[in-house]
Amino acid sequence: MQSDLLLENIKTTLQKSKVKKLAAIASEETFSVKDLIDLSFYHDEQIGFRAAWILENVFTHHQERFLPYTHYFLEKFPQQTNLSALRHYVKILAFITKRNASKALKEIIADYNTDHLVEIVFAWLIDEKIPVAIKSHCLNILANLNAKHDWIKEELLQTMDFLVDKESIGFFAKVKQIRKQLSV
Repeated sequence: MQSDLLLENIKTTLQKSKVKKLAAIASEETFSVKDLIDLSFYHDEQIGFRAAWILENVFTHHQERFLPYTHYFLEKFPQQTNLSALRHYVKILAFITKRNASKALKEIIADYNTDHLVEIVFAWLIDEKIPVAIKSHCLNILANLNAKHDWIKEELLQTMDFLVDKESIGFFAKVKQIRKQLSV
């Protein structure tokens, strides 16, 4: 399946079963993870969202297919402006940076200069236009990257204190979880 055929497949509304099917097709090397990443920036935001949703499913269920494109994903990550696609991007990065991530992912993150990722994630966290679901994953990413950047902890605690009264009760619950992760 070439990029054009993939585009045709995601032009219509997708249901979870079709997303999983397309993720499985991606895992069989009929189209590349790079194609999905590129399509997630498509000018039609619905197509971009669908591509990002499939990308998340490839990461979750067929990580071995995602791994060769992890650097490409990390390079493109800060450029994602489609909020629907961004929700999937931050979720993927939260998984990539988790303590229990695969050894291969841990090595990629250890060797990767994550400074710019941290900057953009902090910027999204304080941006009033960014939905709370995205901010929730941003909290996870920053808490996870605290192991690599020890300065994040204090900055994140101050930012959470600032935001906790401005966001939803769900955000408050996530803040409690992150505080526990940071052992505060």
